Amino acid sequence: MNHVLDLHLHSRYSRACSPQLTLENIGKTADYKGVDIIATGDFTYPAWFSLIEDELVECFPGAGLYKLKNYPEIKAKFILSTELSLVYKDGGKTRRIHLVIHAPNLGAVKELNQQLDKRFNIRSDGRPILGISAPSLMDLIFKIDGRFLVYPAHIWTPWFSVFGSKSGFDTLEECFKEQTKNIFAIETGLSSDPAMNWRLSALDNLTILSNSDAHSLTNIAREANIMEINGEVTYQKIYENIKNQRGMVMTIEFYPEEGMYHFDGHRDCKYSCEPAISRKLKNICPVCKKPLIIGVLNRVEELADRLEGFRPKNAVDFKKVVELDKIIAEALNIKSRHSLNVKKHYDKMLKLFGNELGILLDLDLVKLEKEVDQRIIEGIKRVREGQLIIKPGFDGEYGEVKIFSDKEHAEKQKKLL
Repeated sequence: MNHVLDLHLHSRYSRACSPQLTLENIGKTADYKGVDIIATGDFTYPAWFSLIEDELVECFPGAGLYKLKNYPEIKAKFILSTELSLVYKDGGKTRRIHLVIHAPNLGAVKELNQQLDKRFNIRSDGRPILGISAPSLMDLIFKIDGRFLVYPAHIWTPWFSVFGSKSGFDTLEECFKEQTKNIFAIETGLSSDPAMNWRLSALDNLTILSNSDAHSLTNIAREANIMEINGEVTYQKIYENIKNQRGMVMTIEFYPEEGMYHFDGHRDCKYSCEPAISRKLKNICPVCKKPLIIGVLNRVEELADRLEGFRPKNAVDFKKVVELDKIIAEALNIKSRHSLNVKKHYDKMLKLFGNELGILLDLDLVKLEKEVDQRIIEGIKRVREGQLIIKPGFDGEYGEVKIFSDKEHAEKQKKLL
């Protein structure tokens, strides 16, 4: 049976994250979105871990997955997860690496938190900053339990990733050293998709995962994974699938151009460009004459040993999506995806046709015709076909993905007058 997994998000205790990110709300949103297995996020933060212990109960003994104790109507299962930020010196440079960690059970988390609490400040933020190297952290983790799963988060982003242009490495071996053998996966991040990662042959033997890294409820499942799991769903089965590159059916992708670091540029200068232009400029901003922030696309091209379009034999398919509330907002020319009018249409569609991912990916659009505004149907169709107007993001600023042109909106408005 296929299951949808979103393995990386944050709690309300992480910096710049919504106070609405409670376990109850995460579970409910996972159900709305169509996510079967959702990350807890932030398990190293003591107050959040206390809530995890109080509010979740293991699905069955030994499952390693958890459900909400007081909300049996919520179907989503939780997998214990966190993201850690490592800042340390290696090779004469300051490295800033983010890692996603999954734990096999609450006992393993408790022991890890105790170990980290002795040496670092894990109470400052849901995603704590630790002054420890990646291989040293992994050594500590695996001494507690060899079934922890560790992999690099959003591997290409400039400032905080294993291949980041500002603080990363050129190979996994440089970063993880003797622990490289225990890296079984990578996370693409919002600014890259699997096809970009296929260009680097060093990643062929790793499972490519795509997760939302959500900082708010609405962003849950903007990226996710579809995995086939037979029989009872357990942490161990998920672990084994990821370790052995099996069971992956598809990943669900953000349009990478919409990510905050796809192109090179300077946000303050309002300047961005593709890698070919950066090279002509010798990576210098033409506005302020300072070095450009080199984005994901450029960094992929720098490290790639294959041409664009190459597809490995073991590659897993992927589909790009735009979240349903964004489609509704643009189709109806409403400025905010959070407006009550958008919510009214969104709730109606979910009530009639199931969860969001099911509507975006699989639903026969003919079924929508009697109940849904034609502009929304056209929006979903265009997203499925990739018929979009895209302005890539850069230097920490999200890109812009438009489904309808300004001219189309203007013509529609005239007809309504």
